[in-house]
Amino acid sequence: MGRWSRPAEVIYRRFKNREHSGETNFVCHSDESQGTDNEICTITSARVDSAAGRSAPAYGSNEEEETFTVDDALEAIGFGKFQWKMSLLTGLSWVADAMEMMILSILGPQLHCEWRLPSYQVALITSVVFVGMGISSPVWGNVSDKYGRKIGLTICMCWTLYYGLLSAFAPVYGWLLVLRGLVGFGIGGAPQSVTLYSEFLPVKSRGICVMLIAAFWAVGSVFEVLLALWVMPTLGWRWLLGLSTLPMAIFVCFCFWLPESPRFDVLMGNREKAMRTLTRIAKDNGKAMPQGILVAYKKKERGQIKDLFTPQYWKTTLLLWFIWFANAFSYYGIVLLTTEMFQSKDTCGATQGAKIEPSCSLECKYLTSADYKDLLWTTLAEFPGLVVVLLAVEYIGRKKSMAMCFFMFSLCILPAYACIGRTALTVFIFIARAFISGGFQVVYVYTPEVFPTENRALAMGTSSALGRVGALITPFVAQVMLRSSVYGTLSVYLGCCLLAGVASLMLPIETLGRGLQESGLDQEAGRQTTTTTSQANATAPSPDR
Repeated sequence: MGRWSRPAEVIYRRFKNREHSGETNFVCHSDESQGTDNEICTITSARVDSAAGRSAPAYGSNEEEETFTVDDALEAIGFGKFQWKMSLLTGLSWVADAMEMMILSILGPQLHCEWRLPSYQVALITSVVFVGMGISSPVWGNVSDKYGRKIGLTICMCWTLYYGLLSAFAPVYGWLLVLRGLVGFGIGGAPQSVTLYSEFLPVKSRGICVMLIAAFWAVGSVFEVLLALWVMPTLGWRWLLGLSTLPMAIFVCFCFWLPESPRFDVLMGNREKAMRTLTRIAKDNGKAMPQGILVAYKKKERGQIKDLFTPQYWKTTLLLWFIWFANAFSYYGIVLLTTEMFQSKDTCGATQGAKIEPSCSLECKYLTSADYKDLLWTTLAEFPGLVVVLLAVEYIGRKKSMAMCFFMFSLCILPAYACIGRTALTVFIFIARAFISGGFQVVYVYTPEVFPTENRALAMGTSSALGRVGALITPFVAQVMLRSSVYGTLSVYLGCCLLAGVASLMLPIETLGRGLQESGLDQEAGRQTTTTTSQANATAPSPDR
C-alpha cells in the first residue's frame, strides 16, 4: 500500500475555547457529562510519508499547528529576573499585612493605659480588624476571579492605605473601632498577592518561591517591632499607625508595573493579552517562547462557591477551612500571649495557672524596652521556622509539613503548664512561633496549588475568611480567658493544633510536583494528551492501483 493507506494518527486534546476550534478545523463536542462549559476537541491527521515529504490531506492543505499551554510557556521560560521583580512587589503587600497585624499586639496595651479601657474593649480593637477581614476575604476572592488578580490586589491595598492613615487621627475609641474595622476589610484581600504570584511560577520553583515570599511577612513583623521600639516612647501610637502604612504607599506607587495573570487572561479567552504577558516574561528572563498557538480555556461562570464543593473538592475544602482556622487562631494567639504573659508581674504564677488579672480592672502596665526586646526575639523566630519548613516542604511534601508544624507547636506549649522562668518561657514561645508561622506559610503554598484557576482566588478568599474567624476569636482567649485560667487557655490552643495536625494528614491531595490546574476537569483528566493509533483498512484508493 502507498502513503494513502498508512495508519492514521488520532490525537485527543482537551481544548478550552470553542472559538479556537474554528481556527484550525478541529472537531469538537461538549463535555456535558462533567456538567461544565468545557469542550473537548479532536484533531485527526495522517502520518507524514517520508518518501513523498508531505502529509495526506486530512483536512485540506492546512497542516496541524503546534499548541502550548500557559504551563508549557512558564516551564520553558523558567524562573528569572521577572519573577524576582514580582517577588519584591508582591512581597511589599505581605510586609504591609504583617505590620498591620503585628501592631495589634502593641496597640492594645498602650490604649488600655492611655484611654483606660477594660480588657474586653482592648480585645475588641483586635477582633474588629478580623471581623473586617473575615467579611472581605471572600469578596476580594470573588472580585479577583471575575475581574482579575491585579485589580483585586490593587484596590484592596489602596483601601487599606486610606483607612490606615485615617485611623491614626481617630479622636475617640468608637472611631478607632470603625476605622480599624475598615482597615481589616482592606487587608482581607492581601492573600490575593499569593494567588497572583503563584500563577507566574514554574512547577519546580513554586513551593520554594511562595515560601520565600513569606520571608517578607517575617520582615514586616520585625520591622513593626523595631518601629514601635523607636516611635512609641517619644511620638506615640498615632505616629506608629501612620508610619506603618509606608509599605502600602510604596506598593501603590509601583503597582502599575504589575501584569495581569496570563492564566486569568486565558480563562477569560483573552489569548492576545496572555501572549503579550508571556512574551514580556520571556524577554525579561532572556528565554525563548515555545512555538505554536496558545491554547485558550474559557469558562462562562467563575467565582462560584458551589465549585468548591464538587465531588473532587468538597473534602479538601472543608479540611482546609479548619486548617486555616487553626493556623490563624494559634498564630495570632501566640503573638498576643507573648505580650500578655510578659506583662505579668509573676511569670511563674502565670505559668502555673494563677489569674493574672490585676486587682483593678483598669490598672495598666505600659510595654517597656525589655518587653519590646523579648517581643523582637520571639518575632525573629519566624526566620528559622521559615528555613525549616522550606526544607521540609520540598522533601516530605505539603501535607506532612503542615502536620509537623502543628504537632511541634503543641509540643512547645506543654512546658508552659509548668513553672518556668521568663527566659525559658521566651525560648519555648520562640520555638512554638517558629513552627506555627512556618505552618501558616505552607498552607499559603498548598491552597493555590490544589484548586484550579477558575476558582483559585475564591478558594484563597474563603479559606482566608475562615482563618480570620479564628483570629477574631483568639483575642478573647489570649487576652480575656487568660486572665481567668492560664491552664484553660493553653489547653484550647493545644487541642486545636492537635486536631489540625490530624486534618492535615487527612487531606486527599498532595501537591508536591503537581502543576497548577486550569479547571476541575483537569484534575480528572490529568491534562495529558492521549494518542491512539488505528489501522486504516483501504478506505481510500491507493495511488499505486
